Amino acid sequence: MIFYTEDNSHVWSWPLEHLHQVQSRRYLLRRSALEFFMLDRMTYFIDFGTAEQRRQVFRVLIKLKPKNFVPLYLETSKPEALLRKSDITSRWIRREISNFDYIMALNTLAGRSYQDITQYPVFPWVLTDYTSETLDLSNPDVYRDLRKPIGALNPDRLARIKERYDFFDDPEIPKFHYGSHYSSSGTVLFYLLRVDPFTTLAYELQGGKFDHADRLFHDIASTWKSCYNDMSDVKELVPEFFYLPEMFKNVNNIDFGVTQSGEKVDAVILPPWAKSPEDFVAKQREALESDYVSKNLHHWVDLIFGYKQRGKAAESACNVFYYMTYEGAVDVEAIQDPILLKATQDQIACFGQTPSQLLTIPHPGR
Repeated sequence: MIFYTEDNSHVWSWPLEHLHQVQSRRYLLRRSALEFFMLDRMTYFIDFGTAEQRRQVFRVLIKLKPKNFVPLYLETSKPEALLRKSDITSRWIRREISNFDYIMALNTLAGRSYQDITQYPVFPWVLTDYTSETLDLSNPDVYRDLRKPIGALNPDRLARIKERYDFFDDPEIPKFHYGSHYSSSGTVLFYLLRVDPFTTLAYELQGGKFDHADRLFHDIASTWKSCYNDMSDVKELVPEFFYLPEMFKNVNNIDFGVTQSGEKVDAVILPPWAKSPEDFVAKQREALESDYVSKNLHHWVDLIFGYKQRGKAAESACNVFYYMTYEGAVDVEAIQDPILLKATQDQIACFGQTPSQLLTIPHPGR
């Protein structure tokens, strides 16, 4: 299996028998990419430029029938069909897989990938208490309401959002509750600032410097407070919150600057109930796998991957985002004006993309 770049400057090749899965991927909202999953757990994300080019590659792979290829992926590449044909949901309901693994599986089926910072896997905030000295995970009051999107958790903010939505009137732009997204390249760089390659990417994005210290991720409690209160901040989490304590450390002793209050930005300030980054991650994971989250996770799935992602159900749930974040909202391949094409691609790349929809009916509970 060999792939060349258009100018032949790079060549990638792998033994065909190493291929385990191939999944359809969007790139800048175009279904023009594939992600290749190998037996050694390596993955490769390749954009073929157009949907037709991608289809041709997929047809060739189907004809070749790689030795270790999962049969399910020979039958279809459509995310919603893959979910229907797999047994992943029934296995989750039977508690054969964890909440973490199930969310990761849904992300993968919906086109989210560690290989694409603009479509990074999205995970939920599950806790709301980041100020107490102790954390009682048996107390339902410490958990976030998973029936609601982040933007709808604060009643006062929600009232303002609804008012703005009701009075919004534009002949070209459909109504939306949120102009920012719960997952974007900026969100990923914000959270993972302290680990490479994200440190380097964030540095390059700002033209060879880091963003102003006050805008950097430096305190869990203040970040949650912003997500709960700010009209333009509705970001969810990245999966590393549940397994990577290094993301909260400044192991490379990078100078991130000083805030306006004179505070040096160093390691992330943790809640009082977390004695170390390792302890914080362990408690986050314990909360994610708790009975409360297990009983309510399907509501969050409905919002992010399911029937409340679009249409009337999304409107009722106050879960409508700017139209260009949705697949099918813009036909990128039909744009002829190079300036407009560049502006559209920049908008899509920088300001978030909604995952592919996996369900149009309510997700079953656990």
